[in-house]
Amino acid sequence: MAAAVRKVGGLVPPARGTRPRNRRELILAAAADLFYRRGYADVAMSDIAEAVGMGPSALYRHFRSKQRLLLQVVLDGIAPVRDALARSAVDDPDTVLRAVVAATLDHREVGVLWQREGRLLPPEERAEVHREVRAVTAVVTALIRKARPQLSAGQGEVLARSGLGVLLSPSFHRVDLPRPEYVRLLVDLCRAAVTAHPAALGPIAEAPAPAGIALRSRREALLGAAVRMFAEQGYAGVAIEDIGAAAGIAGPSVYNHFESKADLLCAAVTRGLEWLAMDMTRALAGADDAETALRVLLGSYVRFSVDRSDLVQLLVAEVSHLPTQARHRARQARADYLMEWTRLLCAVRPEYGAAEARIRVHAALSAINDVARMRHLRDTDGVAPTLAVVAGAVLGLTPA
Repeated sequence: MAAAVRKVGGLVPPARGTRPRNRRELILAAAADLFYRRGYADVAMSDIAEAVGMGPSALYRHFRSKQRLLLQVVLDGIAPVRDALARSAVDDPDTVLRAVVAATLDHREVGVLWQREGRLLPPEERAEVHREVRAVTAVVTALIRKARPQLSAGQGEVLARSGLGVLLSPSFHRVDLPRPEYVRLLVDLCRAAVTAHPAALGPIAEAPAPAGIALRSRREALLGAAVRMFAEQGYAGVAIEDIGAAAGIAGPSVYNHFESKADLLCAAVTRGLEWLAMDMTRALAGADDAETALRVLLGSYVRFSVDRSDLVQLLVAEVSHLPTQARHRARQARADYLMEWTRLLCAVRPEYGAAEARIRVHAALSAINDVARMRHLRDTDGVAPTLAVVAGAVLGLTPA
């Protein structure tokens, strides 16, 4: 019996030695699949070449570096969304929204590649991705404000980023539904996000919020620098010497506090997970029913995401870099945390069923995270209550 052929990115790779006409498409599909599953830092050009049945030297004739390949993968993931939005001048809003949802489900990996792996691109190429994302955000913002002219520019942008967070949320989980049902649900969730009623916002923040008084602990200084740098540049893009320099601690003194860069990441991820667990315990302990607990939990998560967006970024994007046992513990802790959200939502909305409830929870948290990731939005007065309203609408909670 013939062995099963593993598809790469939905395409069947050619036999080695052949020269298919869609070789570039196969390369991009293989790279997207491998970067998504294993992480950019753990994929070599030889792995991609092997996946498409060609030699590494032939691969370099198509892409001169792995970074250029990553850039093209990310841009190719954004392009269908941009192209679908471009139809907004001639198509009705529902048709456009369905096309955008279909595009994101067809390229389910793009959220992870853009938000996790894209930080490893050189500054110039990272700026190119940011320009594309800003262009998409601007179109969505304009569409929202066209339908709701009473909204300010800031309110429109917050709703646009929330809607994009919902769209990208399937990239970060493996819950699935039959395709037509998934499209309908994701359309409904996006519509709930962008039609929510935002709070009044202050002026868009132009400068970072005050940093406050720093702790004198050298260990805390190192951990704080590590969290910030891992969130901004990605774990693979930071050396432990860079962290020491940022914390004002030179050379081997760093190792008096942490044995390795991985040890720093373990400490940071553990802190974020324990923070979330404590907030959840507090929310459940003070609530008389599931809906009250869910609302309190939602409010606490919004505050955490806005105040500590760096820790949220680590929990979303960097857990895969932990050592094996620590990685398993972190993933189990995060799964347990999300399970409690799902349990509460199922108690409040039993008609959803477990799969839909899980998708809604992921979408709501992704909407919050996507706005909180943007400094100029998270530091704006009024954004936290707006995020609570948007996420509540995505979860299907009755407005308070």
